[in-house]
Amino acid sequence: MEEEEFEGIMDRKETSAMDDVKENETLDPLAGTIVGLVQDKYSKASRARFTEEHRWIKAYRNYRGLYGPDVQFTSTEKSKVFVKVTKTKVLAAYGQIVDVLFGNNKFPITVDPTTLPEGVAESVHFETDENIKKAQGLNKEDTKLKAGETWTQLQDRLAGLSDDLEPVSENLKEGAGTTATQITIHPSMIAAKKMEKKIHDQLEESNANKQLRVAAFECALFGTGIMKGPFAVDKEYPKWNDEGEYEPLMKTIPQTSSVSIWNFYPDPDAANMDEAEYIVERHKMSRSQLRSLKNRPFFRGNAIDTSIQFGESYSKEWWEQAMEDDSNETKPERYEVLEFWGNVDTSVIKEHDVDIPKELKDLDEVSVNIWVCNGQVLRLVMNPFTPSIIPFYAVPYEINPYNLFGIGLAENMDDTQTLMNGFMRMAVDNAALSGNMLIEIDETNLTPGQDLSVYPGKIFRRAGGAPGQAIFGTKFPNVSQENMQMFDKARVLADESTGFPSFAHGQTGVSGVGRTASGISMLMSAANGSIRNVVKNVDDYLLGPMAKAFFSFNMQFDHDPEIKGDLEIKSRGTESLMANEVRSQRLMQFLQVVQNPVLAPFARMDYVIREICKSMDLDPDKLVNSMSDAAIQAEILKKFQAENPEAAPPEGGPPQGQPPQGGAVAGAEASDPTGAGGGTIGTGMAPQPGEQGFSANGQGTPVQ
Repeated sequence: MEEEEFEGIMDRKETSAMDDVKENETLDPLAGTIVGLVQDKYSKASRARFTEEHRWIKAYRNYRGLYGPDVQFTSTEKSKVFVKVTKTKVLAAYGQIVDVLFGNNKFPITVDPTTLPEGVAESVHFETDENIKKAQGLNKEDTKLKAGETWTQLQDRLAGLSDDLEPVSENLKEGAGTTATQITIHPSMIAAKKMEKKIHDQLEESNANKQLRVAAFECALFGTGIMKGPFAVDKEYPKWNDEGEYEPLMKTIPQTSSVSIWNFYPDPDAANMDEAEYIVERHKMSRSQLRSLKNRPFFRGNAIDTSIQFGESYSKEWWEQAMEDDSNETKPERYEVLEFWGNVDTSVIKEHDVDIPKELKDLDEVSVNIWVCNGQVLRLVMNPFTPSIIPFYAVPYEINPYNLFGIGLAENMDDTQTLMNGFMRMAVDNAALSGNMLIEIDETNLTPGQDLSVYPGKIFRRAGGAPGQAIFGTKFPNVSQENMQMFDKARVLADESTGFPSFAHGQTGVSGVGRTASGISMLMSAANGSIRNVVKNVDDYLLGPMAKAFFSFNMQFDHDPEIKGDLEIKSRGTESLMANEVRSQRLMQFLQVVQNPVLAPFARMDYVIREICKSMDLDPDKLVNSMSDAAIQAEILKKFQAENPEAAPPEGGPPQGQPPQGGAVAGAEASDPTGAGGGTIGTGMAPQPGEQGFSANGQGTPVQ
């Protein structure tokens, strides 16, 4: 589309919008200035991203394998083949991002206490001896192993005595314990983990996993992925009463959603989201979707009804028409709704009697949320977040330091995709020519007026003349091999320009260093370097800010005191690049190191145990005791061992009748991290082939 045509479209849209505003001024007192302001911001942002839209359209066509109108074919070109290497690499990059972020079906977001937490104690302690003395029913007979009872069964039986212990909270003293009988608890850590679980539950309820996948795909393809949230919505939970009647439970939860890059119109003067003064999101809504807004807080029902009466207002943008597989000239039966988040002059808001908090009335501008449709103001409220934030997050695949929109994988290999298509078309056309004979005919030796087409069994009539052959066959030279060599060169360039080599997404036939296991490991490590940068961008620009927004939401609107404190939100997507097996191995090595009595007091075992669970893809909240419960269990077992030395576990080993720590198998060396050890894995003391008593059929004699 030419620039002049684009300008004409925008002028017509602005004129139509302003006509709607003037027409509806008398119907809606909020219309006019407010609608004009939103339309002006939207038009400005739409003009500014025109060049970006061309980049995205080209990326979309390369992904789909479609030639644009700018590609002109000569009359001699017969093949229109399109090699979808862009699609392969985009899907591979998208898959790696998703695997890294959500490989264990849990968001890579953690909440930890700050170095010096305020408002909640970092550590407290209590004296265990005083609490154990007050335990009821803990006598010598109760602590003995009964006939047929295992160590685990005894633990389970004694665990019930913890209910009889004096509540620990009544004996807490601030600070870490300094004696062997003083148990230390970390309230700040407990609050952090409860807040972390709260955020994870909220993300799960809002189906954020699916939404993040959509954003990750657009990030790889177009260069930017957009997320939005949290915002409060009423969610319906199915519930039936005792009579079988459906009585759903309504619950207000924070919601998050993905925003298509095509509907995202940011401040054109901003190089990143921190600099953005406003964001406009363009919605395409049906009549029922527009009516459903009445059920959301602070939406004006009369304005919604008026907008519906004016009829459908959605018109296709030029890029929507360019993305359609067939030309559909019908007007969509949808409504265009603009959602504005940003700063507006305080004087404009005061003119419309919007309730402005007292602490904000003296400011020159305030942050607001505005929805408009058909010249009507559907919603006008103050930004509910304190401090004010624009709840949109834009993550670049590759950072463009001078633009909010990033650079995608498809754009990086645009030229090489063009080269590969060109060489492949030439190879196919050449193969078609060289695979057929070229016919040369001497018409002077043939009877005039004959059909000169050639087919098996064809008869030509000679007219005489000098003896000789009248029809000759010529074979066209085959140079497709040279074209395919150039195609392979272009593919190598695509690997280098994207930083995503072909072997990383399943290409076979890797030569050189890639033919060895160590070589493959080196190549994969190098390939992870580029994806590590992308994941780091996801941490810094998406997961981190969104998690902090959820934290602020809970601190502001959730009244549960157990989750509040001076906490720090961290996004740990890059840590997922380290395989869980490697992390687990390193943690177990750390445990071996801190078995040294000199080093043991310095180890934060509560953190270590939780990290071991995470490395094994296990939920630490379900498997690990709280510090108070662990202290009680330790004291019970300590007393039992003192009174039953014969049942106590050996020094440095597991309890009697229990498997070795970590589940090591018989025959495995302790220094072998793989557990492969000897050749008797899983066989225990069973006879081996060639030994007396070995039998493959269970009869006591070797099978012949």
